[in-house]
Amino acid sequence: MDNSRPEWGDWLEGYLFDRRIIVLRGALDDLTATRVATELMTLDASGDEAITLQIDSSGGSLTAAFTLVDVIEVLGVPVNVLCMGRVEGPAVAVAASGSRRRSLPHTQFRMSDPDVAFEARASEATRIAEAQLELLRRYHECLARFTGHPVGEVERWCAAGRFFGAAEAKEAGIIDEISRGKTPLRPLR
Repeated sequence: MDNSRPEWGDWLEGYLFDRRIIVLRGALDDLTATRVATELMTLDASGDEAITLQIDSSGGSLTAAFTLVDVIEVLGVPVNVLCMGRVEGPAVAVAASGSRRRSLPHTQFRMSDPDVAFEARASEATRIAEAQLELLRRYHECLARFTGHPVGEVERWCAAGRFFGAAEAKEAGIIDEISRGKTPLRPLR
């Protein structure tokens, strides 16, 4: 095997990056959020054209989602989002934070509160639980702001683990449009 040739995935990521497209795929953890945030900031610094963030995520942590939401909100260029596959839990907040938000017709969205597990000394458990509840409150407020729905409604959707198809996600304000038919998937400008 020739080890001097880049892996297919590395080549593809480079190809997309050169076209100002970043891919968020899989669980949204701190490492993934750091990679995506770094790529977003690099593209922001290298040009004035919009960036496209493609999302296919099974959810993840609130801190990782807030990292990306904050970066997207402070960049000097628009970050347009294309959702595909599934977008669940905290990844929904990232998707909803885009400048222009669209999805493929069969994308599934799931509004849900993330699972949280931690180990702590008994004396610290209450403080950690309170901090997690504060993050959860901010997450619901963030989703409410992006979707235009009351916080109470967003809380109910998340508590129920509500699923949305693309059309329902559009009605709920998570996305703006659905790409249909032979619509080209070129980066949004």
